[in-house]
Amino acid sequence: MSFDRNRLSASPAIPARVPGARYPKKPRVIALTTSLKSMRIRSLHRWNVTPAEALDIQHSLKERIETDDRFGPIRLVAGIDVGFPDKGRTTRAAVAVLKFPDLEFVEQSVAETPTLFPYVPGLLSFREVPAVLAALERLGHIPDIILCDGQGTAHPRRFGIACHLGLICDIPTIGVAKSRLTGEHAPVPEGRGESTPLFLSGETIGAVLRTRVGVRPLFVSPGHRISLASSLDVTMRCTTRYRLPETTRWADRIASGR
Repeated sequence: MSFDRNRLSASPAIPARVPGARYPKKPRVIALTTSLKSMRIRSLHRWNVTPAEALDIQHSLKERIETDDRFGPIRLVAGIDVGFPDKGRTTRAAVAVLKFPDLEFVEQSVAETPTLFPYVPGLLSFREVPAVLAALERLGHIPDIILCDGQGTAHPRRFGIACHLGLICDIPTIGVAKSRLTGEHAPVPEGRGESTPLFLSGETIGAVLRTRVGVRPLFVSPGHRISLASSLDVTMRCTTRYRLPETTRWADRIASGR
């Protein structure tokens, strides 16, 4: 499968401040491309939960995920990166917003919150999303699509961080992961933009995408309000000469202070 450039699409969501979050000064807006919108953040559950309760929440919310295209023209895309300084006691989230399709930098946001949830594979959204919501609140422009450094439906319960964030914000999201969490796939063709389906129990849960010849592929899956085909298309259109999309590269640089 290869990506098609002749496609494409969202309107979004601003939460109440996350308790305990430290908010930096509002970042300088580099370029203005769209009027300010309000992001509708939905309170779907509490965050101070046990891993067992988090599993129950995933099971209860996964049926609400939409994997069909429901978005309008794409003018702004965003990338998210999350780190854990202070030996994991703090969760630091960075958001980078870029113009689409030229990928010019627009603005950034960083927020830190106390880390309240342990590291549990498959439940990382409960550890990371509170800080991400705090960073999204600081944005002056709401992205039309968010590319998450993590899984969407390519997840044991079909509810990775891209699904969780997209459902809370009611915004199209894509999971673009560097490694496989679950599923099986055939060898990926070597051409740039080629992909192969990722299967779990006979179900297509995502795709393995070659963004550059001679480098390891990425694991792409829908988060919310977007199809797999459009997820692949948008991911490729956000990728230049590097393995990772520019959205992810920008967010990583901001999070690390580079």
